[in-house]
Amino acid sequence: MNEEYLLKKSNFRGYYFPTDAISLSITSIFAAIACVLTMIIQIPVPTTAGYINIGDLGVMLAGLIFGPIIGFISGGVGSALADIFLGFPLYAPVTFLVKGLEGFIVGLIANPRIFHGKRTYKDILAVIAGGLLMVLGYFIVQLLVFGVVAALGEVPGNLFQFTFGAIGSFFLIVILRISILKANPQTFERIFIIEDRREQT
Repeated sequence: MNEEYLLKKSNFRGYYFPTDAISLSITSIFAAIACVLTMIIQIPVPTTAGYINIGDLGVMLAGLIFGPIIGFISGGVGSALADIFLGFPLYAPVTFLVKGLEGFIVGLIANPRIFHGKRTYKDILAVIAGGLLMVLGYFIVQLLVFGVVAALGEVPGNLFQFTFGAIGSFFLIVILRISILKANPQTFERIFIIEDRREQT
């Protein structure tokens, strides 16, 4: 591990932009996870020409485990690809932005480069904030396009997506974080600048 090289890499608040094989692979894998989870269950919403899914689980996991950069790219790209594959291409740009921002906010608040092997109260705040942003984002777009009645009609479904993703990701992150640490502890060093406050007194 070339520490001098890592320190010189471009980063946002300690989170590297994915440019090497490991970080690009992780970004691609979690984009695929978000895409598959979005496609596996689809409940159509005729009033908005959209659908309810469980893809937020993948978006939130990416942000919780790897932070805002991978959360944004994986969440936005994976979810938008699902829209395209499922025949909802008009929603793809909106989904890219909304789900990307969801993953970004989750990663920013959870800040996994600190206590990346544990679960903290920030993880709870992160999934709540990210989920509410997703619900609000789609509501605003659908309000402008379809009107208030149609937009309100999709809110319960989006709240279900938010709740399912928040609960599922919160219980899975510890398993996944520890598994990554055991299998390849250097992985996180390629994703962010690690700061472990447990060592501070």
